[in-house]
Amino acid sequence: MNRLRRLVLAAALALPATPILAQSPFIVVASTTSTEQSGLFGHLLPQYKAATGVEARVVALGTGQALDMGRRGDADVLFVHDQAAEEKFVAEGFGLKRQPVMYNDFVLIGPTADPAKTRGKDIVAALQKLGAAGAAFVSRGDKSGTHAAELRYWTAAGTDIAAAKPNGYKECGCGMGPALNMAASTGAYVLADRGTWLSFKNRADLAVLVEGDTRLFNPYGVIVVNPAKHAHVKQMLAQGFADWLVSPAGQAAIAAYKIGGEQLFFPNAIK
Repeated sequence: MNRLRRLVLAAALALPATPILAQSPFIVVASTTSTEQSGLFGHLLPQYKAATGVEARVVALGTGQALDMGRRGDADVLFVHDQAAEEKFVAEGFGLKRQPVMYNDFVLIGPTADPAKTRGKDIVAALQKLGAAGAAFVSRGDKSGTHAAELRYWTAAGTDIAAAKPNGYKECGCGMGPALNMAASTGAYVLADRGTWLSFKNRADLAVLVEGDTRLFNPYGVIVVNPAKHAHVKQMLAQGFADWLVSPAGQAAIAAYKIGGEQLFFPNAIK
């Protein structure tokens, strides 16, 4: 029995001795729609359970909502992608620490014909062109990590979305998949994480138009919710999940997840 599995078993035995917990220890993971809709969890979680015997029950939300779940104590561990918000969460005492897990990147998706002429590597210039043209743009508008990144890019482009939205700007208040579906059905532009885009089937006339800008870097981290704030948090089991994600086995599993031969996420745990 490896060390990680022994630690998880010890944590499970330390829980109240009810038949259900003894048979199936579990944790609640608040995560993002990108990790769910890209298919990553379908790939990772069976391997995690096989290694530890613990079930991870995922609630997929925007990162902002996932962090709010942690603040309320409705999750044991967070796996999200808005580093500034994650570090604030830890600084406020709601999380024990942020551990880097992996990264991918954001891409600007739009009609293949690109009527606003955004194609290239500069996301700020692209948004300036979208704003000037009044082109249709779908924003998730859901306080997710993708939404937070989008707002940063608009600000860098000289547009304060909170003060005045450009013509054509629509908020869906939805996850990444539905936002892509809306863009596909209306011929709109949309900012997406590459993982969800690669797994997206209903592309219609959409294509990747802007990629490769260093500002589009999209890091993911894992945070165990602080049991000092919420005593019912399953700290040992949650830490076991975090430790598995950053272990050689977890990092290899992340690297191995591909669609059409293309890797969706790149492990970057600190050794």
